[in-house]
Amino acid sequence: MMTPNPPSRPAPAEIQAAPHAFSPAEPMARDRLLRALAVLPALGFLLMVLTPPLNHDVAAILNFATRWVGGEALFRDLIDVNPPLIFVLTAIPALIDRFTPLDPVQSWLLCVLACCALSWRFCLRLREGWDEGVVERAVLDALIPLVLVMVAYDVGQREHLMGLFALPYALLAARRAEGMATPRGLAIAVTVAAALAFALKPHFLAVPALVEALVLLRRGPAAALRDRLPWLMAGIWLLYLASLPVFFPDYLGFVVPLVVDFYLSNGGIGLFDVLLTNQLGPALFALAAALALLAWPGAGAQARMLGCVGVGSFLSAWVQHKGWSYHVVPMAMATALMAGWVAARWVDRNLPAGRAQAAAPGLALAVVVALSVVHLRGESPWRQIWYGALAEGRLTAALKREVAGERLLVLSPDIYPVYPALNYARARSTLRTMNLWVLIGAYQGCPEGAPRYREPSEMSRPEFLVYRTVAEDFARAPPGGVLVAKNSGIARCGAEDFDPIAYFSRHPAFAETWRHYTRVVHMDTYRLYLRED
Repeated sequence: MMTPNPPSRPAPAEIQAAPHAFSPAEPMARDRLLRALAVLPALGFLLMVLTPPLNHDVAAILNFATRWVGGEALFRDLIDVNPPLIFVLTAIPALIDRFTPLDPVQSWLLCVLACCALSWRFCLRLREGWDEGVVERAVLDALIPLVLVMVAYDVGQREHLMGLFALPYALLAARRAEGMATPRGLAIAVTVAAALAFALKPHFLAVPALVEALVLLRRGPAAALRDRLPWLMAGIWLLYLASLPVFFPDYLGFVVPLVVDFYLSNGGIGLFDVLLTNQLGPALFALAAALALLAWPGAGAQARMLGCVGVGSFLSAWVQHKGWSYHVVPMAMATALMAGWVAARWVDRNLPAGRAQAAAPGLALAVVVALSVVHLRGESPWRQIWYGALAEGRLTAALKREVAGERLLVLSPDIYPVYPALNYARARSTLRTMNLWVLIGAYQGCPEGAPRYREPSEMSRPEFLVYRTVAEDFARAPPGGVLVAKNSGIARCGAEDFDPIAYFSRHPAFAETWRHYTRVVHMDTYRLYLRED
């Protein structure tokens, strides 16, 4: 009877090779891949920021700042409702344009991306010293860069700039509330940046008020009042207020009364109705859901401070009662970071250490992908993809073709799409306001029996200023063209529209100069009149 041969032993080389089939290098490579993929959404939104079009409000402020740097007087030759600080800050890219080969838009992009990088660096430094879990660390590494740029088209808006520096300010406040030491230079830099950001609009002060109230609650009045950082912030605001009558007297003496009489009544909806708009409504719902997560005791001081930023940002958006997309930007930023932070901490505390370590990169990727999908339902990247076919793209092409680099009188009620078309064409508006908002405020009704246009003697001081300066500026230095909106933005009275050309042509200086504008380029909603000498 034959005995079966015993199974052969593997060769030594085979024995040594077997463990390599289960080498720890494979999960490490997978983790590195997932971490790299988790950064891609932020890079994608960054690409949207770099791609035209520039946000229309940002472009209008940049155009004014460029004119100011070029020699026109702010709040005298350039009349706008925004407080001076945003023009002071936007003068930085305007000066870069003036002294470097970069154009204004490129200079602005450089500056705003530097602000994003600075905010990210602040957040990174302020996370040091906390006992972060593996999931928490992985999620924050991917989430914070995305939060800073995810608003894409609204990047650079005043609300976005506030959000950029409100986030590190909240993290600093969490350290102060917990009694954690922070390097002095870092704490001062974060505080100064946040103070300037909150000073951009008076509504923004709701954010530091709530954050400091929570710090006071956590530390107690004695310790909180001894903290020098809030006093530094308050000192910066007081210094800014004191500078207004010295450096910008026309803003307080002329622009603020003008805003009260003519601007505040333009647009806007009721304080209850604005809560149901398609921008503020969903943002408020998301904020409320994220705030509910703070009921968990392990949510952490950082998330609670971010909750204060979210609520303060909501109050700021609410009192403006317009429901515009950029008003909810800091709400969205604080909500996303707060919710992601709490969720990551919860996973860390409820998963065994080994499973948390293995799941961390995948969970970080899932969080940023989910947030990206939510924000892809907004204006970007669709606005960038279809830019050439949209109103601002078509207007930009026409202005580049006809009046590139020239001065242009713009008679329009619109900010969009006039801006950023003017910026891309490097054309400079000669109108002393960004649009015709003063006339819109002056002609809100149709008094029975009244003529369509008031006589100069019947005009209010602001209306007469617009009537006179437009005509005189036009006659003194005729621009290369006149861009006129087909819809004036002023309600029709009976069968008669408000025609800006007819309105200003009653001034002899305007009428005489207007005779030279004989060539007309027709566009969808505009007419461009070109001077032919």
